[in-house]
Amino acid sequence: MTTTQNPPTAVTGDTRTTKPASQQKSQQKADRADAWRRRAPLMPALIFVIIVTQVPFLLTIWYSLRSRNLLRPEGEQFVGLSNYGDLFLDSTFRQAALNSVLITFGCVFIAMLLGLGLALLLDRKFFGRGIVRTLLITPFLIMPVAGALLWSISMFNPTYGLVNWLIGLVGISPVDWTSEYPMTSVIVALVWQWTPFMMLLLLAGLQSQARDALEAASVDGASAWQTFRYITLPHLRFYLELSVLLGAIYVVNTFDHIYLMTAGGPGTASANLPFYIYQRAFLGFDIGQSAAMGVVTVIATIALALLALRLIFTSINAKEQS
Repeated sequence: MTTTQNPPTAVTGDTRTTKPASQQKSQQKADRADAWRRRAPLMPALIFVIIVTQVPFLLTIWYSLRSRNLLRPEGEQFVGLSNYGDLFLDSTFRQAALNSVLITFGCVFIAMLLGLGLALLLDRKFFGRGIVRTLLITPFLIMPVAGALLWSISMFNPTYGLVNWLIGLVGISPVDWTSEYPMTSVIVALVWQWTPFMMLLLLAGLQSQARDALEAASVDGASAWQTFRYITLPHLRFYLELSVLLGAIYVVNTFDHIYLMTAGGPGTASANLPFYIYQRAFLGFDIGQSAAMGVVTVIATIALALLALRLIFTSINAKEQS
């Protein structure tokens, strides 16, 4: 009786393998439709970002493949990669690329050290800490143009600048800072403006570390340096990498300070890549060469950002696994 009441084995097997598969496919379609429905409100913003960023970049690549000079419009023609090849024969371009590296790494490294010191100071409680923190943040809130003019006119002016007045008190002769030390002058002005940014990021990292770990280290008799070396510094690794990444991306595009403080001079001694691109595009009217420089600069910046992001994600994964 039991054998005759059961359905055939083949039919039962076909039903059990076909029905779950169809249900799974329907569920996947429903999930994809729901995902697209949730993404739909973001599509106009995504399309707008693609239009305003990728279309100009594609046009820049197109111009970089052509010999286009606004003073000789009749000579425009397709030249392939010759504009890129000429870049590596251009000694001024190599000098500008080297200056960009020196300005970026010099500014980011010094600003990070100063920002770390100020963040350690502000992480402690003392009278007037709120006022000191507000005053230290102020340089980052000033427009880059205003900051460049402030340092060029009020601080480094050879006749009435504050720096020359200070060194005159100890008997040192006045110095024309922006002419004799153009790279140093630009780096000092950029460090003054970007130190508060580093300080804010590192202060957030310091205030997020567990206080019980610091108290345990104090109970165990660890010195201040040992606590900083083995507890605080590993905790700040992610914040240090993030501040270096963001600072490098912004500083490598510096134009205002170069243009207003040194005009890339003397000669091209302090010209970086953005300023040299500006010179070739708007003073030399060589659109093809300047477009090739812009493409190379963007690719180099993206490569630097990807490397830094990889280091940051490695740091995050290591922190989550620990």
